[in-house]
Amino acid sequence: MTHPLVPPTETPPAEGSIAEAHQERADGGMWEHPMFWLGLIIIGSVVVAGFFLARIGGL
Repeated sequence: MTHPLVPPTETPPAEGSIAEAHQERADGGMWEHPMFWLGLIIIGSVVVAGFFLARIGGL
């Protein structure tokens, strides 16, 4: 007996399984991307460093 072909986007059925394939959740946008947070930290660090450089330059 041959098994029916399953399209690549679907999960093949398993013996004894009563659950259906679950859908992947949607992308969370910029809040899930580490480059956003890294950029925010770097910008904040540059602003703080600029403040201290301005204070030192004003002496």
